[in-house]
Amino acid sequence: MKPSPVSTKSFGRTRLKALLVGVEFPGKPNSKPKGSLDELTGLAETALYRPVASMVQKLGTINPKTFIGSGKVIELQQAVKHHQVDAVIFDEVLSPAQTRNLEKILECGVVDRAWIILEIFGDHARTRVAKTQVDLARLKYSLPRLTKMWTHLSRQRGGIGMRDVGETQIQLDRRLLRDKISKLEKKLKQIHGEKQTQRKSRRGTFQVALVGYTNAGKSTLMNNLTGADTLVEDKLFATLDATVRKVKKNFPYPILLADTVGLIDKLPHDLVASFKSTLDEVRDANLLLHVVDISHPDFRSQMEIAENLIREIEAHAIDTVLVFNKTDKLKGEDTQKDLERHYPEAVFVSCREGTGMGALRKAIVENYEKTMIPYKVKLNYNQSGLIPEIRKHALVVKENYEDNFLTLDLRVWPSHTAKLSQILNGRKP
Repeated sequence: MKPSPVSTKSFGRTRLKALLVGVEFPGKPNSKPKGSLDELTGLAETALYRPVASMVQKLGTINPKTFIGSGKVIELQQAVKHHQVDAVIFDEVLSPAQTRNLEKILECGVVDRAWIILEIFGDHARTRVAKTQVDLARLKYSLPRLTKMWTHLSRQRGGIGMRDVGETQIQLDRRLLRDKISKLEKKLKQIHGEKQTQRKSRRGTFQVALVGYTNAGKSTLMNNLTGADTLVEDKLFATLDATVRKVKKNFPYPILLADTVGLIDKLPHDLVASFKSTLDEVRDANLLLHVVDISHPDFRSQMEIAENLIREIEAHAIDTVLVFNKTDKLKGEDTQKDLERHYPEAVFVSCREGTGMGALRKAIVENYEKTMIPYKVKLNYNQSGLIPEIRKHALVVKENYEDNFLTLDLRVWPSHTAKLSQILNGRKP
């Protein structure tokens, strides 16, 4: 029997052939195996597999031993032999027992959607933060899947220097994994503290976070608004690390924009937990830009999945602007007009062509200004030189000139009131 991908990186490294398995649950909302299998195909290809066939089963009850029904397992066994595939990829999350049972029956590697996503994250992790987060999630996924997976794990190990004489290989492997998990958790806790300190230093500035389904065009939008050179690729999860840049183009106020990791259906729970420091950029934002690939046939389902995940990380109370991207890919002249009637609150843009950016900037500015509070300043005329500095931190609504003094009616972002006090007291903010 071929080894499981959990134990080796051989799968996914050399475009091994894969057979995809989807499940339809009748009566379950958003149960669309065709669209889901299309997405699984993209995931498999991104993880360097070569999908050669697929099958779908309508399933009323999950089989605790093999997930799918026994008849479908036989059909799957025949398909594996016919196509001579190296791995079977399920579009669901399998239990360790289900994975083991299927591998014995099919005599090939069996992986689930969660592992494929973890593999992609592992391939795309570049920074210390991303690598630590992904490594922790992968180890937590692997730990319960060690039990009885290979015959060599039943061998006894003993001798001088061993912690437990007679310790089985499985016990040793599990202990080593737990030790690694513990070390990574400590490391991630330290990183989280460092990131928290960085975020505290930015709390005096209005923060906008880009959120949305993977490959919706968030990084391209980031580059359009900030002039940054964030990596842009037409593939799933091209961006893993949160990138924060100052918005520079045609904005009257200081605004920071954060590009965050893409969301996807059935995102592994351990991965969400590991990426806490990255997702905190979303939770700490003053405004979310929910970017949607409007040209995708299942964009409504992707919107709902992203909204559910935003709710899961407790960011749903933050004001949100819906941004429909990739309008240049819409077919038919009336398509966008129909969508505009159905989604009057949305901003329609094409990041690739740069259209709609003015409307998006206006929406961000309006959200900034509605958070402002009224503030009145009284100045002697010999203090009028402070006005240019005041304008950097506040919106001047009205100027009233009296005989001996002038008053400014301002609207100011709450955190900037302290800066105004420093300016008025002759101190540099």
